[in-house]
Amino acid sequence: MGKGTLYIVSAPSGAGKTSLLKALVEQMQDVMVSVSHTTRAMRPGEQEGVHYHFTRREDFERMAAEGAFLEHAEVFGNHYGTSRHWVEQTLEAGTDVILEIDWQGARQMRQLLPEAVSVFILPPSRAALEQRLTGRGQDAPEVIASRMAAAREEMAHYGEYDYLVINDVFKLALEDLKAIFLVRRLRMEAQAQRHRAMIAELLA
Repeated sequence: MGKGTLYIVSAPSGAGKTSLLKALVEQMQDVMVSVSHTTRAMRPGEQEGVHYHFTRREDFERMAAEGAFLEHAEVFGNHYGTSRHWVEQTLEAGTDVILEIDWQGARQMRQLLPEAVSVFILPPSRAALEQRLTGRGQDAPEVIASRMAAAREEMAHYGEYDYLVINDVFKLALEDLKAIFLVRRLRMEAQAQRHRAMIAELLA
């Protein structure tokens, strides 16, 4: 079994990243989204170990000091981090791993693991993004304004990524995202490793 590929996926809040990745994992085999550690409070409907590993700030800081995270960053006053051990173990098992992180974390990961594949997801317009954020019905107007400002900062870094997906029509954006994963799996090195027994038999 060949080693899995590490994917870095970033997007501004409200661009539909989480929904796209959920659908991708449901439709493709051997791909998982890393569950990050976070110090923020659990939101209604969220589950421990499914959406995040909800971690006390003092525990998070201790883990960061011990090198337990591949990357970690502060977003909206809360800390987020990716487990080094889980990612390495999952990749070695031949499963593709998706890190759903912001541009700060993505920049750290590209420096640490240059072979990682990075994807940025953009909304079709600012109006569409604001409508999606407002439609959640979870945040006050001032929070929406803050998230829109943060989204502009996030989107300014799209050019640092390998691939760009525009989430206008969800189905088409999902097909674009799947195409990135499929073409990576068809690379010579990956295919030769995955099908080495079959190739050896063909050439015998």
